[in-house]
Amino acid sequence: MNQHSSIEAQDRPARLTVGVVGAGRVGPALAASLQLAGHRPVAVSGVSDASRRRAGELLPGVPLVPPAEVLARADLVLLTVPDDALADLVSGLAETGAVRPGQLLVHTSGRFGTAVLEPATRAGALPLALHPAMTFTGTSVDVQRLAGCPFGVTAPEELRMAAEALVIEMGGEPEWIAESDRPLYHAALAIGANYLVTLVAQAKELLAKAGVRAPDRMLGPLLGAALDNALRSGDAALTGPVARGDAGTVAVHVAELRKHAPQAVAGYLAMARMTADRALAHGLLKPEPAAELLDVLAGPAPDGAAGRSAAGQATTAGERLPSDESSGTPTDALSDTPTDTSSGTPTEDEPEHDTPHDVDAPDDDPGQPGTPDSPNPGPHGGDS
Repeated sequence: MNQHSSIEAQDRPARLTVGVVGAGRVGPALAASLQLAGHRPVAVSGVSDASRRRAGELLPGVPLVPPAEVLARADLVLLTVPDDALADLVSGLAETGAVRPGQLLVHTSGRFGTAVLEPATRAGALPLALHPAMTFTGTSVDVQRLAGCPFGVTAPEELRMAAEALVIEMGGEPEWIAESDRPLYHAALAIGANYLVTLVAQAKELLAKAGVRAPDRMLGPLLGAALDNALRSGDAALTGPVARGDAGTVAVHVAELRKHAPQAVAGYLAMARMTADRALAHGLLKPEPAAELLDVLAGPAPDGAAGRSAAGQATTAGERLPSDESSGTPTDALSDTPTDTSSGTPTEDEPEHDTPHDVDAPDDDPGQPGTPDSPNPGPHGGDS
């Protein structure tokens, strides 16, 4: 049981009816977790076969209805749609009169705070931004994995206690994020989680090219230890030829990549330059061996122009960085929304990445805001 699981009765939200607009991977799981806490899911909006199946598995017996009907039935509405569809969804629902005064309106986008809910707030809704920093599979395992999951929470001060209590009831750990800091917060999660998947997948491909029969088994212990060390020690955990200043080894790496995987060269050079910067600033890499290393790394940049890292420019200009100079805080999960190239709308069942919900697997076509009597009163889709 997490340390916040026991909260005072007066701090707990009243038992609420819960609705979900966008039955992607996130919404049904959050609604199911709220159900375990005593709240009652009453309506779900979903269009695709996958979303309907997902809702049926995680919220059995809960009817599938249009978005406006979800808002009509629920005290608490989860808007779990792709980031780019959220603003239009909120505007459409507000313009059609679907929003009720006093209704809790919760979105799960990492990118946005509560300002994106302003049209609904003007209509009397109570705005909350609750972003679970976890990857979602769209199955019942997600409900279990919410235990101890950090949530990025943004809400008006008067709703802060209610927002944090809802997160705790879902098993999560609230982390307060200021409205102005949401984009940076989301970028940090994307760097730490989304791009980690890219790096691991690329490492597996290169090992396979090198004849390794089970790249995942070879990488598992190494990556597990590296992640644990990085989380515990930050830049002090840097190891490898760049951190040591082994220019000859790095030159061989670049040559081999150019021969066998030229598409990986730009990424290798970019990450090596960043690693050299951080190793120099942290005192792990001394300026003398750094000069030769940075010559190797001064190959073509991704845009075709030659370039050195900032640390390399300082070093080759004869400026030594003190060994105890801090490098600053690294920018450490959400997420790209896949697009159906034929329609330009978010697609549905793309593989989920390991980002803290950045977690964003889109679900249905967001559509267009409708009219009050339209069966589709606003954009709706999958997970933000």
